[in-house]
Amino acid sequence: MEDRAASTARRMWTLFEPIHAVAYFAPEALAVYEDAGLRGFWRGYFACRAAPLGPVGPEPVAAAFFSFAPAMVARALPDVWQLTAPERALEIRRAGAVAALRRLLAGHEPEAERAAEALVPRAAGLDTAGRVLAAAHASLDFPDQPLDRLWHAATLLREHRGDGHVAALVAAGLDGCEALALRAGTDIPRGELQPYRGWTDQEWEAARLHLTERGLLLPDGTASRNGRELLRAVESATDRAAERPWRALAPDAVQDLTARLTPVSRACAAALRFPNPIGLPEPNSR
Repeated sequence: MEDRAASTARRMWTLFEPIHAVAYFAPEALAVYEDAGLRGFWRGYFACRAAPLGPVGPEPVAAAFFSFAPAMVARALPDVWQLTAPERALEIRRAGAVAALRRLLAGHEPEAERAAEALVPRAAGLDTAGRVLAAAHASLDFPDQPLDRLWHAATLLREHRGDGHVAALVAAGLDGCEALALRAGTDIPRGELQPYRGWTDQEWEAARLHLTERGLLLPDGTASRNGRELLRAVESATDRAAERPWRALAPDAVQDLTARLTPVSRACAAALRFPNPIGLPEPNSR
């Protein structure tokens, strides 16, 4: 049962992550951030994703987001709160996400509504113990409109899984830069990770050296067998930590949820590029 639930958790992540991600990558969302005075991608990103935590400084955000260089976070926070309040940032993010979904899902409104009906019960009442970002997002009220509800549910589930993933990486003895450098040794190019997380070349090379000393990277920067096994163990631990929302679903319910989410997810994936910094595989490779 647990193996099936963990497998379901991973499958569902590949389906709800694109729905969530439109809030940061779709042009409609970026335009909303710019219009609100959050110029420059990272001001909007850090303000809107951290907003459920309140007007927080860079240290807690760097810890919770994990893979971002602290110096990069500090360039946006806390100064961004002089441009917008957290409450306003939440409104901005949701408006951008819904505008993107409205375009991406045009002509598929009934499918989107059915997807929301199926996903919201999985996201409502999540166990957020030990999951700071998930708990902060869970404190927000569910919106009323279908597209808003769909995006909010996907975001709750995404942050719930993300918190568990961070815990798995910490348990594996990896810091944020090391986790990225190890992943760059497998399937995502360094150029898709390092620049988008703000680590300097010096920090990156220090992480690679440490991973090489641990036997996780080879001298050429590719992951060793032990490194690949560690990453697989991290992903398995992440799946197990994310399985609770899906445990009660019978196989036919999983099949129904997959059928409802797949067309919506594929449409949203059009707003993303592959490979990408969030590690999401292309729809055809899932």
